Amino acid sequence: MKRETSLKFNSFYCIGVSFRKANVEIRGQFSMDQDHQEKLLNGARAVGINDVFVVSTCNRTEVYGFAQHPFQLIKLLIEHSQGSLEDFQTVGSVFKNNEAISHMFRVGAGLDSQILGDFEIISQLRQSFTFSKKNGQTNSYLERLVDFVVKANKRIKTETDISSGATSVAFAAVQYILGTVEDINRKNILLFGTGGIGRNTCENLVKQTNNRHITLVNRSLESAEKIAGKFDLTVKPFDALEREIQSADILIVATGAAVPTVTKEMIATGKKLLIIDLSVPANVASDVTDHKDVRVVHLDELSQIAIANIAKRRAQLPRAEVIIGEVEAEFNAWLATRRFAPVVKALRAQLETISNKEIAAHSKKHPGFDIEGAEAVAERIVQKVTNRFANHLKENRTSQAESINFIASVFQLDNLQDE
Repeated sequence: MKRETSLKFNSFYCIGVSFRKANVEIRGQFSMDQDHQEKLLNGARAVGINDVFVVSTCNRTEVYGFAQHPFQLIKLLIEHSQGSLEDFQTVGSVFKNNEAISHMFRVGAGLDSQILGDFEIISQLRQSFTFSKKNGQTNSYLERLVDFVVKANKRIKTETDISSGATSVAFAAVQYILGTVEDINRKNILLFGTGGIGRNTCENLVKQTNNRHITLVNRSLESAEKIAGKFDLTVKPFDALEREIQSADILIVATGAAVPTVTKEMIATGKKLLIIDLSVPANVASDVTDHKDVRVVHLDELSQIAIANIAKRRAQLPRAEVIIGEVEAEFNAWLATRRFAPVVKALRAQLETISNKEIAAHSKKHPGFDIEGAEAVAERIVQKVTNRFANHLKENRTSQAESINFIASVFQLDNLQDE
């Protein structure tokens, strides 16, 4: 039997936590960097789970994959993150089979984002799948599902205005700064972290503030210099971080460390400082607000800035839902064919075996028996019977699984192989 046995013996699940139930602190505990994701993939392989990938963003950490029971995936998530079973039982979610498929479509379309229509998630989803694929932890089912989710995302982008009035996390951060800081053009802004969110925040800062007093700091100097060169900004080495923080009026933290990278000791006393923490888990220590002049803003607070644009985006939801329904139906049609193709193939082989045995037995009993004629007639009968079963499976998708099991039982199809 080929490796892809997931469709027969396991169910497809999505388990995880998201902003829907978990606050930023809890999400931070379940957050996983790439090293921890790789350990989870290796841990999955060790217990016989071969088809799985992890999506971990500021809004969610979710595990998509095949298992006999969702707790197998929940256990992996807890073992390879800082989250606890007790917290998962309180704020975690479990989606199975069709619900898991529909959930992934909504996530990839930006309809299940903290900021409706935020399309940053689709690139994160694709990157997560690619990372798992390189580790040998995906199958054709997952690959085709991700392809269809990407297709739905592209159609929604081009056929609706659900992404109008950009309200990404990066945009929201800059909007908050513009709404709360006077004389923004004169302020010294320090951006710590130049990954995806940091890069987007930098672009929004330059476009919306016209402020060139922006300094970039990143552990990888090359990454910061690449972005700085695009906008003619200043770059400082990582070991200058504390000095730069003490001279900044606004600090934006977009790092992905597992522990706080900005501590109370790094901040100058008696100086006003606005800190925007875009990291999950939080990368600004909680006690920095012991400095009375320091204000810290987290992701959940920033999401409220998007409210003005949400009404416009919600008006586009019906059309986006229709598109998802159409593309999801295409995927389910492919899935239906994939499910019954092996049983039809096995059925045909079994019928051919039966007819060949009968023809051979008849030829021994009856000298002069027309073997070629009998084989031609048998072939036509096998083809017609096979076609009847195939058409039945195509037309009865709601009961397809039961039909497949029935056919497999009656004809003793024990050696099925996935296409």
